[in-house]
Amino acid sequence: MAELHLWSGLRALADGKEMVEIEGETVGQVLDGLVAAYPGLEPALKRGVSVAVDGQIVPNSRNHPVKPDSEIFLLQKLAGG
Repeated sequence: MAELHLWSGLRALADGKEMVEIEGETVGQVLDGLVAAYPGLEPALKRGVSVAVDGQIVPNSRNHPVKPDSEIFLLQKLAGG
């Protein structure tokens, strides 16, 4: 299972966990599994997050492949201008 790391603002919505293990073959499947396990995260994920897989930020990431030993980091999306 992939290791999914949450930034501090999301941890309260995931029972205080910094890292959870979620199955999936794509980032989208992993995110869907995360919401299934922790429904309180759905609003934050719908607002948008940046995703890094194995050290690389992946734009338009839902279809990006994930290996069983991948490390995935959810990062707060920055906005501004």
